[in-house]
Amino acid sequence: MNEINLPTELKTVPNIGKRILAGIVDYLIICIFYFIFLLAFGEPDSEGELYLNGLPVLGPILFWGIMTIGLEQWFGATLGNSLVDLKPISICRSNDNSTFSGTDEKLTFEQSLKRHLLDPIDLLFFGLIGIITIKKTDKNQRLGDIWGNTIVVKTSELKKKE
Repeated sequence: MNEINLPTELKTVPNIGKRILAGIVDYLIICIFYFIFLLAFGEPDSEGELYLNGLPVLGPILFWGIMTIGLEQWFGATLGNSLVDLKPISICRSNDNSTFSGTDEKLTFEQSLKRHLLDPIDLLFFGLIGIITIKKTDKNQRLGDIWGNTIVVKTSELKKKE
């Protein structure tokens, strides 16, 4: 297990600008893939607009999963988060839910899935929901982070345990 020293009273910073930039990078790549995939595998309807039908529908969904959940599982962060020096980490609460442990555990598949299943809600109204929840929560978490029991921290501030 990869352990990192963190104070038991975690201090997090919103990093709103970096988190927005990371999200833009990640979802720009996903959107570009979708449009290329649509051009390659889309079928025209009666009005000439392209749509996906049948098995090809799974292509963009699988790519989304790889770009978000997969990269967090394999590398600890998405491409966007890596570019802006951010990393989602698992927070382990004490039994009474009052304090956090100082162990940085790799996100589980379930945590990463929970974080990203709520991306559409966090991104509503041009990301306003996510920005508000980051600013209003004690640990600067968006809804996906709260559900997944994770926080996002600067990679440069993490210190590896000797």
